[in-house]
Amino acid sequence: MDIRLSQGFIAIDDHDKALAFYRDVLGLGVRNDVGFEGMRWVTVGSPSQPDVEIVLEPPAANSNASSADKQAMAELLAKGMLRGVIFSTDDCDATFERIQASGAEVLQEPIDQPYGVRDCAFRDPAGNMLRFAQRPGK
Repeated sequence: MDIRLSQGFIAIDDHDKALAFYRDVLGLGVRNDVGFEGMRWVTVGSPSQPDVEIVLEPPAANSNASSADKQAMAELLAKGMLRGVIFSTDDCDATFERIQASGAEVLQEPIDQPYGVRDCAFRDPAGNMLRFAQRPGK
């Protein structure tokens, strides 16, 4: 059995701000931009991983979610309590410098972790935590 990641989802509250970050700062390509029933989904991905996509979607995009659930998701997003993703990079320090120069909120400067990676962390414009990890020997 061959199981591989195809798509991951990140909740965002402003697609234009998210695009400015994920496309313009991180260098991810826009693969799809779809509107449906008053919502918008933007799919981005790394040119080096054509078969993996990140979907930037509104919080609680599920049409079956109650108004209370949608409100709760929006509040969690506003607090930065929803999980983001971990990106790998060949040069954590250079990645840190580039993202920091964009004005992104720094959560952690590059550090060698006891579990073997060198990583740093930022918040995206919606408040999601994103980590950038360099594996040993890179």
